[in-house]
Amino acid sequence: MSAIATAPAHDHHDDHGHHHKETFITKYIFSQDHKMIAKQYLITGLIMGIIGIGMSILFRIQLAWPEQSFWVFEALLGDKWAPDGVMTPSMYLALVTIHGTIMVFFVLTAGLSGTFSNLLIPLQIGARDMASGFLNMVSYWLFFLSSVIMLSSLFVESGPAMAGWTIYPPLSALPQAISGSGTGMTLWLVSMAIFIASSLLGSLNYIVTVINLRTEGMSMTRLPLTIWAFFVTAIIGVVSFPVLLSAALLLIMDRSFGTSFFLSDIFIKGEVLSHQGGSPVLFEHLFWFLGHPEVYIVLLPALGITSEIISTNSRKPIFGYRAMVASILAIAFLSTIVWGHHMFISGMNPFLGSVFTFTTLLIAIPSAVKAFNYITTLWKGNLQMNPGMLFSIGLVSTFITGGLTGIILGDSTLDINVHDTYFVVAHFHLVMGISALYGLFAGVYHWFPKMFGRMMNKNLGYIHFWVTAVGAYGVFFPMHFIGIAGLPRRYYTNTSFPYFDDYADVNVIITVAAIITALVQLVFIYNFFSSIFFGKKAVQNPWRSNTLEWTTPVEHIHGNWPGKIPSVYRWAYDYSKTGEDGEYVIKGQDFVSQITPLQDGEEELNH
Repeated sequence: MSAIATAPAHDHHDDHGHHHKETFITKYIFSQDHKMIAKQYLITGLIMGIIGIGMSILFRIQLAWPEQSFWVFEALLGDKWAPDGVMTPSMYLALVTIHGTIMVFFVLTAGLSGTFSNLLIPLQIGARDMASGFLNMVSYWLFFLSSVIMLSSLFVESGPAMAGWTIYPPLSALPQAISGSGTGMTLWLVSMAIFIASSLLGSLNYIVTVINLRTEGMSMTRLPLTIWAFFVTAIIGVVSFPVLLSAALLLIMDRSFGTSFFLSDIFIKGEVLSHQGGSPVLFEHLFWFLGHPEVYIVLLPALGITSEIISTNSRKPIFGYRAMVASILAIAFLSTIVWGHHMFISGMNPFLGSVFTFTTLLIAIPSAVKAFNYITTLWKGNLQMNPGMLFSIGLVSTFITGGLTGIILGDSTLDINVHDTYFVVAHFHLVMGISALYGLFAGVYHWFPKMFGRMMNKNLGYIHFWVTAVGAYGVFFPMHFIGIAGLPRRYYTNTSFPYFDDYADVNVIITVAAIITALVQLVFIYNFFSSIFFGKKAVQNPWRSNTLEWTTPVEHIHGNWPGKIPSVYRWAYDYSKTGEDGEYVIKGQDFVSQITPLQDGEEELNH
C-alpha cells in the first residue's frame, strides 16, 4: 500500500535538490522547508519557556516569603501590581494563569509537536517535505501571532487574564468581575483561538503526510515509534481542539454579545445581571474535553522520542513494538473519555463519576505497558549514557512517579480530599510538565546534529540533567505532602490560616529548589545557542542509528535527499542483530539501517 501511495512522490519531487535560489526572507523567515519551520517552532518555544519559568519563579518567591518587599517585583511588575515591592493578589493570580497557559500550549505543545513532528515526519518516513509546505508555514506564523497576542496581554492596563489557566466562568465571562477579566481576558481568548487554528492546520498536515507520502517499503509496521506517536497525537488534536475553540467562541459571545451559555442568576454588588439559563459546568465539560487529551497531546510525542532514544542508546530493539503501538492507540482513545475526572466536585451525578473513575483507571494499563517496555528495553542493554539518554530515562522515572498519584486523583471518592490542593499541582507537573520537558530536552540533544549540523557540549548536558533531575523532585515531591495536608492551590498567601503555619518552611524549600532548577536551564540555553555556531561539527550518523533521517546529508537541502529517495527494507530497530553464525548482520556494526536490504537467510524482525 505504501509503495503505491508514494510512487508519484519520487517522480514529482526529484528536482528539489536543485531548488531555486532562496533569499534570506524565504529561507529563514517565510520558509516552507519543514526543517526550518521545526527550528522556528523550537526557538520560539524556548523563548516562551524562559518567560513561563520566569513567571513561576516570581510567584514562588511570593509563596515562600508572602507580603515581603522585593525589588524584582517592583522592577518587573510596576507600582500598580507590586506597590512598594509587594505583589498584589490579582497579579499573583495573573502570573499563575499566564504561566500555565504558556507552558501547556506555547512551550510543550508547540515545542514537542510543532518542532519534532515537523522535523522528523518527512525525514523518518522518506518524504521530500510535508504534504503542504505553505500550510506548514501558515501554521507556524499563526502560532507566532498567538504567542505575541498572549504576551501583549501582560501590558494591558487592567492586567492579563486572572481566571486561572482553565478560565472557568463566571469569573472569566464577566468583564466587571475582576480587573483581569477585561481586555486581558479578551486577548487570552483571541490568542487561544488563533493557536487552535495553527494546531489544526499542523495536525492535518502531519496526518496527510504520514498516510500519503511514505517512501517505497515504509509500511505502517515499519514506522519508528516516534512517527506513530506524532501521527496519533495529530489525530487527538483534530478531534479535541475544535471543542475548546467552540468553548472560547461561546465565552466571547457571553462576554461581548449578551448571551448566556455559561451564565445564570448572577449578582454583583447587589446588582442582578440579566443572565439566566446558562451553565458554568457546561464550560467545564467543553474545556476538559480538550484539557485531558491535551495531556497526551503533550506526552505522546515525548514518549515517542523516548522510545527512539532508549532503543538507539541501549543498542537493542525496542521491546514489544506492536504492544507499544497498541498502547499509543489505546491511550488516544481512552484520553477522550476520561475528562470528567477533573470535575468530580462540580456536582456531577455519582454514577457518571463512577464511569469516569473506571475509564481513568483503565488508562493506567497502556501507560504501564509503555513504562515496562522501556525498562525491559534498558535491561541488559549496552547503555550509552549521553544527555539525551539520561533525559529519556528521567522521563520514565517521572512518568511512573507522577502517574501513580493519578490513581488517587482518578478515584472520585479519594479525589474529594485532595481536589484543588497542591497534591494536584504536584501530580500534573510531574506526569505532564516535567515528563514532557524531559522528552523535549532529550529530543533536542539527540536531533541537534540533524537540525544544526553540530554537536552540543556533552559535559554541559550532564550538568543540565543532574541539577534539573534533583531540582524537579525537590520542587514537586514535597508538594504531595502539603497537598495531602490540605494546602489549597492558587492562594497567594496562606498566612491567614494558622493551621498551615507549619508548612511555611516547606514552601521556602520548594522555592529554593525551583530557583536552582530555573537557573540551570540557562546552562542549556547557553549550550544550545553556542553550539549552533561553535559546536563540534557532526558526522552524518553520530548515534549509529537505523532510521532514515541519518541517511540524509549533514548539509541541509530542500528536499532532504539528493536524487532518488531511498527505499526501506526493514523496521527501525535492528540493533545488535546477529545471524546464525553469531556475527552481526553487517560485520563490525551493531546497527542495520532501514535502507539495507535483507541478507541471504535473514528474517525480518517485528516484535
